[in-house]
Amino acid sequence: MRAAAVDLGRVRVGLAVADDLGYMAHPRAFLDGRQPRRVLVELSKLAKSEGITHFLVGLPRSLKGRETAGTKRARAFADQLRERSGCTVELVDEWLTTVEATARLRDGGLDARQSRSRVDSASAAVLLQSWLDARRSSADGETST
Repeated sequence: MRAAAVDLGRVRVGLAVADDLGYMAHPRAFLDGRQPRRVLVELSKLAKSEGITHFLVGLPRSLKGRETAGTKRARAFADQLRERSGCTVELVDEWLTTVEATARLRDGGLDARQSRSRVDSASAAVLLQSWLDARRSSADGETST
């Protein structure tokens, strides 16, 4: 199974794709979030061209853990992506992924202005890498028992 993660934003949609072995998440260029239909088309093309079978969509929540308008938008987008691409789509809590991605970009020497166009895809990569690590850890636990 090859996976990709989506960090849904109104202006930019971050995107990351796992390598063929499912070990590393690699950020890709963001998509224009102002064109949601186009985003669905591009993600469907990506699935076909790169063998993506599983999409993760970041599920935002308020600081108190409650659903927001963004949460509802992500749920609706996930349903549309599932229908359009024919792939499995999983909603994943995106709690603090942007904070972590921003810190990583800053540690890499980028200032706020330089990281603005990269933070959405970096957030998607954080989300995907966490998911990949959890799957690998779970699989390792099953094989060692």
